[in-house]
Order: sequence, then C-alpha cells, then structure tokens
Amino acid sequence: MGIKSFDDINDLQIDVLREIANIGSGNAAASLSRMLGHPTNIAIPNIGIKGFNEAYEALGGAGSVMVGVLLMLTDGLDGMIMFLLPNDVACELVNMLMCTEVTSYEEIDEVGISAINEVANIMSASFVNAISDMTSLKIDISPPEATLDMLGSIMSVPSIYFAEVSDSLLLIQNEIEIAGKTTSASVMLLPDMPSLEKLMTSLGIDV
Repeated sequence: MGIKSFDDINDLQIDVLREIANIGSGNAAASLSRMLGHPTNIAIPNIGIKGFNEAYEALGGAGSVMVGVLLMLTDGLDGMIMFLLPNDVACELVNMLMCTEVTSYEEIDEVGISAINEVANIMSASFVNAISDMTSLKIDISPPEATLDMLGSIMSVPSIYFAEVSDSLLLIQNEIEIAGKTTSASVMLLPDMPSLEKLMTSLGIDV
C-alpha cells in the first residue's frame, strides 16, 4: 500500500522516527559541546507528527518571530530540514560563540549569522547521520541558509514544497542546556514520501 503522507505512518514507524531523533539529539549535544566549549545537554526531545497549523501552535503561533535555517536533503533521501530558533535564543547562541552582547537578530553581523548556520548545520547533520548510521544510506545536505521572519512566512517554503505530498511533518522540539542555561530549538524533518518509504524499508520496516 505504501506511505502516501505522514498520516499513513503507524505506531511502529513513529517509534523508529523517535529513536532516530533521540540518537540525533545525543549526537548534536556532543557536537555542540565541542563547538561552544561548554557542557551541553539535550533533553529527550518532544517528537510528533503535526499538521502545519498544529506546528504553528506548538512553536508559539504563526506570528512568532523566529530564525529559520533551511537545508535540503539530497542523494540517499530527498526532502528538507528546517531548523528553528526563537529570536532571543539565536542571540544567546551568538553571544556565547562570539562574546558579543546582541539583543536582536538585526544586530548580528555576517560572522554571527555564519555561526548560527553552523549550529543549524551541526544539529541537522546529527539527525542525518543518525539516519545514515541506522540505514547505511548516504545522505547529503545543502549549505544552510538562515533568515529572520515570522514563523508563518518561514514555513511558507516547506508548505508549498509539500502541498501535493503531505499536510503533515515530523516536528522535533529540543530543550538544550548550555553552561547551565536552558534554551529551545526545533527541527522539522520533511522527507518526500518515496524517501520516507525508502527509509523504513532500509530499516526492515514493512510499508
């Protein structure tokens, strides 16, 4: 029968995606700790299949100002990853990395934006590597592209991309503790449906 949308995913397949997210979060914590030079811990992520409207609500509403970083999946799997940071969290990360005191994304210079892109790259690569390790699929990701906007505008890209594929996505919400400070970051994983089938088949899961 196959997977036509995220709504077709059964409980076993959701558990597999949760396991990938858990492993990816652990990998991300270790990589971020090395990058930031501070002890970093990522709590067990909150993972769920969400409709786009549900995702807006879970992240604070379509009008929430966020830093969104988009990366495309290619080769082994096709689709996209969207990394999302609230504006204040992005500033905290830049201040920690660059020893600055910015309070708004507009104050962040090109070097600071590159640092945000690198954090997004690390987080996204951690989840992609978890998939690769479990499936032996070789997956590439595109260079990250960061933007500041309202969540509804940022999400217009994946919603258009998936308009004829699925009206749901996999939302991974993380709480990250860095040097005693707790912040939040979210990852949206949006493979196309043939890639999702390929992922499950590679894991020996019947689709």
